[in-house]
Formats: sequence, C-alpha cells, structure tokens
Amino acid sequence: MKHRIVVLGAGYAGAYAAGNLARRLSPADVEITVVNTESDFVQRLRLHQLAAGQEIEAPPLADVFAGTGIRLRVARVTAVDPERQVVVVDDSDGGGDGELGYDTLLYALGSQVAEHGVPGVAEHAFDVAGRPSALRLRERLDTRGDGGKVLVVGDGLTGMETATEIAESRPGLSVTLVARGELGAQLGAGARNHLRQACDRLGIAVLEHSSVEAVEATHVLCADGAALASDATVWTAGFAVNPLAAAGGLEVTGNGRIVVDGTMRSVSHPNVYAAGDAAYAIGDNGRPLPMSCASAGYTGMQAVAAIMGRLTGRKIPHTRLEYLGNHVSLGRRDGILQMVDDEARAKPTYMGGWKAARIKSGILKASLWAISHPTFALPRRKHGLTPDPNASVHTPTAKAEQAAKAVA
Repeated sequence: MKHRIVVLGAGYAGAYAAGNLARRLSPADVEITVVNTESDFVQRLRLHQLAAGQEIEAPPLADVFAGTGIRLRVARVTAVDPERQVVVVDDSDGGGDGELGYDTLLYALGSQVAEHGVPGVAEHAFDVAGRPSALRLRERLDTRGDGGKVLVVGDGLTGMETATEIAESRPGLSVTLVARGELGAQLGAGARNHLRQACDRLGIAVLEHSSVEAVEATHVLCADGAALASDATVWTAGFAVNPLAAAGGLEVTGNGRIVVDGTMRSVSHPNVYAAGDAAYAIGDNGRPLPMSCASAGYTGMQAVAAIMGRLTGRKIPHTRLEYLGNHVSLGRRDGILQMVDDEARAKPTYMGGWKAARIKSGILKASLWAISHPTFALPRRKHGLTPDPNASVHTPTAKAEQAAKAVA
C-alpha cells in the first residue's frame, strides 16, 4: 500500500513543498494529494495590486502540477483529525463533505485577516488577505470614482503597500492610512522618513496614534471619539491563522499556530508537519519566525527535507531559518529594503526608491517562477521508502522544547 502524503494549502509553502516531494519520492511508494480552496495559484504578495485594479498572474494549479503525479483536490478543509489521520473537506463543486486519509500531513493553510474582536470588521471592512476579498475591494473602488474616501487601517507592511498602491493607481480617490502608533515604527529612521515622503508624494493622509474601535458601513469610530468617513475601509491590522489545527487537538500557540520542532514536525503529533504562517517555528536567532513569504520558503524547505529523510531513512539536513529583513513596495516605482539584526531590530541603513522597487519585483517574479516549476533542477532519482518510515519519533531540539513550554 502506498504511503499517503496530504498537503493542505497550495500557497508559497505548500505548492513548492508538494512539487519537491513529488520529484524526489518514488510514485510506486508514495501518493501525494494537495488540497486547496482555489484552482489557481494565488500570488498573495500581489493582492494589493489586484485590489488597486491591476492584473496579476494566477497560473492554474493543474498546470503547475502537470507531470508530477500530484493529485489536486479543489476543496475547503473543514476539519483535521490527527488521531484518526483524516482531514474533512468540502468540495468546491458542491459535492459536500468527504474524508481524506493520510499517513503524513503537511499543514500549510497560511493565514487570514485578524479582526481582533473589533465590531463591524467582518460585516463592513475589506481586506487583501485572499483573492475573493481583494476582488470585492476592487469592485467597490471601481464604483467610487473621483472623490471617494478610502481608509486603510493598520500601518504594517500590508497597510503601507495597500495604501500606496491604491493612491498611485487611483489618484482620484482620497486615501488615509490609520496607524496605531508612529508611522513605520518597525523601520529605521531613514526608512521612516522615506515612507513619509512617499505618502506625501502620493497625497496619502496619515493619522498616527489612533485606534479604531468599530467599523460601520460609512465610517469608522476611533478610541478618541472621532468618526472618520469612509467609502471603503480596508482592514490590514494583522493576520491570524485558521482555528482548524487547534480544534483538531494539535499543540498550538495562543493564537493557533502549530508548535513544531526544528524540522517543522508537530511536537504533539509526529506524522504532522507545518510550514508557512501556520507554523510556530523558532529561527536560528532563537526568535519565532514572523508570518512572511520568506518564512514560508524556509519552513517549506525544512519540512520537505524532514519528510524525505524520515521516509527514506536518510540524514535530515538543517535549512537556515533566518529573518533578514523586509521588502516593501510603495507603488510600482518606489520601495524600501529594510534589513534587520539578529534581534529583529531595524538596521540604520536601508535602500529606498526605484532600485528597491525593482528588487522587490524581481523577488516576486522569481517566487512565481519557482512555484510554476516546482521540480526544476531537482534530482531526477526517485527514492523509495524504508520499511517503516514512522517507526522513529524525532525528539525536539532544546529550543523547540522551550518554545513548546512557553506557549503551553
């Protein structure tokens, strides 16, 4: 009987990991299934561009996985049962719930917008955390024309990129960026100044040290009593993970991320791995990796190496788990490259302007190409499995054990 590998999610982590496993493992021994809610690969890092009115590539996953032997199931995951080793899915074609068994599970469902319990966010706010929501925002902006008011709540990287992209693509709209603290507080002084200049150039009003307490259809209410008029409120105040892992009994952090050891293996269920935003992984600097595309790449590569090693009896290599910095686009012709130190603090130097924008664009193009060619340059040799790939249970590293205790 073939060993069943199920990958949940075909984002930056899941799609690339599935392709790597398919190229390296023998199809005579392994069956790989990818479950994803959409039939296309979604460039999440470009969804603010889609919302602003631009077209972005979305290659069909059937084409991405063509020739790999991967089975694609377009469905929504509704439950994970690690004790029975099954996931429950709801097929997108209306076929209803069905169970999918696995021997090894790679959980890469990513993240979604965090509402933080603020009333009205779910009912009235827009976001760019998924393609359907980005398209809804795009439709709303299309109806507003000149003079429409757009409020972007949250000045993290997503908020910066969304506000500047909309302001540049739709100059007739009035864009306001609402920041809980100082604008660009996570950046160095020079990069913060560059961000302010970009906002001034694009006509973006910045409201600092403001906390939104409620979102309504035509305005938002702030903690200081101010009511800000809005034709489209875009919520970019952080991300949260799907509660499925917690509901299924996997060991998770307080915010639902799966606690993993240094090989991305669940500390509570040894045949479950996690990668991307859903994984609570400790980086080489001893700090949790942030939710980011870079983290998805590192954790996905480590998960592949661990699954390969354990199934074939080979040594598991260590993938560098680093957080080096942030690339921020400020429209199509401007950007910021901010590097950080080992304590995740912004370094004094930064790169800004057209060159930084080109580097960010190049990284996104390279990421899309890598996803679209998941088996390129990988060894052609197909490895068979050891007689009992799940016999040896990995002992977490000291850092992973400490992390698990810290979030228990």
